[in-house]
Amino acid sequence: MTALGEIGQQPRVLIVDGSRVVRRLIEQVLQAELPGVTVVACASGEEALARLDEGSFDFVTTALRLPDMDGADLARRIRAHAPQAYVPIVVVSGSAQERLMARTLGDDVTDYFDKSLGFQALAAFIGGYVHPVERITGQVLYVEDSRVVALATSRILERHGLSVRHVVSAEEAIRIVEDERGADGLPTVDLVLTDVSLKGALTGGDLLDRIRNHCGLGKGLLPVLVMTGDDNPRSQAVLLRAGANDLVSKPIDERLLVTKLQFQLRVSQHLRRQQTEPAR
Repeated sequence: MTALGEIGQQPRVLIVDGSRVVRRLIEQVLQAELPGVTVVACASGEEALARLDEGSFDFVTTALRLPDMDGADLARRIRAHAPQAYVPIVVVSGSAQERLMARTLGDDVTDYFDKSLGFQALAAFIGGYVHPVERITGQVLYVEDSRVVALATSRILERHGLSVRHVVSAEEAIRIVEDERGADGLPTVDLVLTDVSLKGALTGGDLLDRIRNHCGLGKGLLPVLVMTGDDNPRSQAVLLRAGANDLVSKPIDERLLVTKLQFQLRVSQHLRRQQTEPAR
């Protein structure tokens, strides 16, 4: 899977919609607004899943209602197909808001786009993901019990403009997430980066469980990236099902780590703004 926004790579976008007219409109606008984009258009969920075996995609849009399955179910199956690499999946619909309010879209869906805004706006929306131009900043809560590893990784993140708050235990990370909140009620940290194996009573998996199930913080509001040296797909799938936004393989690849962090921060900052804007 190519890293999102990787320099020199042309984006590949998968469009899934039962309407031929809608597929064609989205394709035309994307090709006009994103030079070099490759668009693969599918009329059904099963057709889309079959195309996943032909090559990786940088972005997926799907209708909420497909001829053969629900758009949220398609998102879940895409995640299961390639669990190690995170692909933004956006529902393009005029009725997604109802599902969001009912909490039935699920965490497999990255975001949603309201069709009433128009396909030109959709092109700009996708372009912001695929070819980000702004430098993303944010505070990373980094949980690592090796101070040597932590120092090296922290320097990498700081070189890319990220602020790093390092702790050595899951217990200390939990205290920060639970106790240190901003005026909006959300944690003051923007993202959690944690190793799986930690010294102490709690593991990175325990930290993930506490954030998702006790604190009630979903993937969009507080992204959690888990670093692991275990390349067993089943072990990786367990972490993703538990609520990890993405996995980072060890030894660390600097470019991939930073790309994943910046993408998750970009999505989270967008969703946090959406949550707080009505209260302004």
